[in-house]
Amino acid sequence: MEYRTDNLIIGGGVAGLVAALELARAGRQVTIVDRDTHERIGGLARWAFGGMALVGTPEQRRMGVPDTPAIAYNDWASFAEFSQYDHWPKAWAQAYVQESRPVIYDWLRSLGLKFMPAVNWVERGLFVPGNSLPRYHVLWGAGLGLVEALLNALRPFESHVQWLHQHTATEFIPDQHGVVGVTGVDGEGNAFRVNAQRTLVATGGINGSVQQVIKHWPAHWGKAAQAQLLNGAHPFADGQIHERVAALGGRISHVSDMWNYAAGVSHPRPHFDGHGLSLIPCKSALWLDEQGDRLGPVPLVTGFDTNFLCEQVSHHPHTWQLLNWHIAAHELAVSGAEHNPAIRDHKLVKFLWQTLRGNHALVQQMLEECEDFLVADSLDELVAKMQALTPEMPVQVHKVKASVAHWDQMTARPPHLQDDDQIRRINHARAWRPDRLRTVKPAPITDPRRGPLIAIRCRLISRKSLGGIQTDLHSRVLTGTGEPIAGLYAIGEAAGFGGGGASGKRSLEGTFLAGCVLTARKAAQHINEQ
Repeated sequence: MEYRTDNLIIGGGVAGLVAALELARAGRQVTIVDRDTHERIGGLARWAFGGMALVGTPEQRRMGVPDTPAIAYNDWASFAEFSQYDHWPKAWAQAYVQESRPVIYDWLRSLGLKFMPAVNWVERGLFVPGNSLPRYHVLWGAGLGLVEALLNALRPFESHVQWLHQHTATEFIPDQHGVVGVTGVDGEGNAFRVNAQRTLVATGGINGSVQQVIKHWPAHWGKAAQAQLLNGAHPFADGQIHERVAALGGRISHVSDMWNYAAGVSHPRPHFDGHGLSLIPCKSALWLDEQGDRLGPVPLVTGFDTNFLCEQVSHHPHTWQLLNWHIAAHELAVSGAEHNPAIRDHKLVKFLWQTLRGNHALVQQMLEECEDFLVADSLDELVAKMQALTPEMPVQVHKVKASVAHWDQMTARPPHLQDDDQIRRINHARAWRPDRLRTVKPAPITDPRRGPLIAIRCRLISRKSLGGIQTDLHSRVLTGTGEPIAGLYAIGEAAGFGGGGASGKRSLEGTFLAGCVLTARKAAQHINEQ
């Protein structure tokens, strides 16, 4: 089958949808080639939490946060640790902080989307300074709400948009000037060809392929624990189109920079082999290694440096979070729309109740459905269950008890005598009102009034590619010498969220969905101006 279009978009995730909307609004014809089914339009964003790093918003002003693009870029550059050669990643970072309000925030609001009023403070930095101010905004409706808003906005332009579902683009069609379309196969193995004036790559990154993650594993993290790695990305984000871009002479950069997460668990209802869920780890849980020793010497606490957490747990086949029901009810969260129905379904009263009283339903659900969650009334019983879950590498009873005893003794002291870095960071986080609501005051884990006890087996889980196809500020794909390949664009995660690695080594968090919007709108603007 052969098709002809003005603009071809490879991939029907958020970046592809945003580009399609902006092009269709300008009267352009668009064909979207997507590997998945019609029901799964939107890709991974359908299950995403919907957090975005935004600068200078009304929500920040209402909470007294004096954020500016200059402050945000200083934080971004610190966390990114750009090199002198990162011209385009730096340019995209500058564009992001300068334009996040008008190009991302205001545009999403124009689609009818709203953000939750509380701005969260994540990635504050540990050894390297990160977010010096709170700027993590959560979409009311989560990632699914974003996908639905984009699809609703596209409906008046259905005559301009053609979908080719379950079609896989495999090769670009080159001519003497650049790229003029793609060839591929449909779900039944039939060949197809799409001739296009412009082709936009919106296929996601490489982290949906465990093999690609291992291939590009950061050298300083040591050897990847291959059998233990979970997949938290979309399996179609496998890097195949990246290889085709490279074959054309396009530059692929920073592929070893990844945004994985340290606390993955098995998905109770997996969508594919190896599918995992990413927990937002409890700050007040003890994080233990596979033998039961407390990980350190710097205790692992979420909200400061996710890259550091991943580096530390990457040396272990699995780790354990040990806590009690009280901590879990107030602090446990699962990243994504699936396990945040109050946010996804716009149930404000339910969300406020869970925030103030604890999300006991989520704790009970995970204990019933996920094999990695264990519960017991005593520490001896809990350790026995931990040993039964990992008989090939059982925890040591005396080590677990020693770790818990030290924590319980320290938290039982008056605050001025609590000499523990995890406690200090918990108290620092609790100074920000939204974190105080979701972080309990340090107290002994074995306090029977806060029980029963819970252990969670955690594994490293793949998520986002920080690197990708290098692009200029028009989202045009660049060669190794910096020249644009005519007719070829890359947007979203495929482009490393801009420039082949706009976040550098670390993300300030929330730069992903927002980066998809920014890069897609930049590409569409350039095309529409031609």
